[in-house]
Amino acid sequence: MSANATSLSVSSLLSTRRTSASEAAAPRTSWGRFALRGLATIVAAVLANTLFYYLGGQLVAYVPDFIILATPGGTIVMTLAPAVVAVLLYAVLVRFTRHAARIFSIVAALVLVVSFVPDFTYVPTVPGSSDAQIAILLAMHVVAAAVIVRMLTGTTRPRA
Repeated sequence: MSANATSLSVSSLLSTRRTSASEAAAPRTSWGRFALRGLATIVAAVLANTLFYYLGGQLVAYVPDFIILATPGGTIVMTLAPAVVAVLLYAVLVRFTRHAARIFSIVAALVLVVSFVPDFTYVPTVPGSSDAQIAILLAMHVVAAAVIVRMLTGTTRPRA
């Protein structure tokens, strides 16, 4: 009887240790909750940039010839696509890395800097562009990046 009790307690201890080790290696993620967070991130980034579009319009007179800021539709589309990509990238990082928030923040900072390149090189050649409108575009990049990074990395990992 004593041998059976000992083997049962040892086997339950080993199975507990295996479970703890596997959970430490790959934290459980509630993908349903993450999907909601991702959707909220996308919506918040689009809303923030659309609001900024209208606020910027109060500060700077958008020239109708400047196609990039001609309508809020361009702002919505050009925020929506990168936000979706960012959510998918963060999901991959959460799944396959231990430091998803840190890696994502670094990648997001690099992508933000790279996203400025067309605003300094191509956009000034677009008819109707002005320095003030380019400043609004640059600020929109920062607004979208700030919202996306903050919402996705608000907690290190989505909770189970």
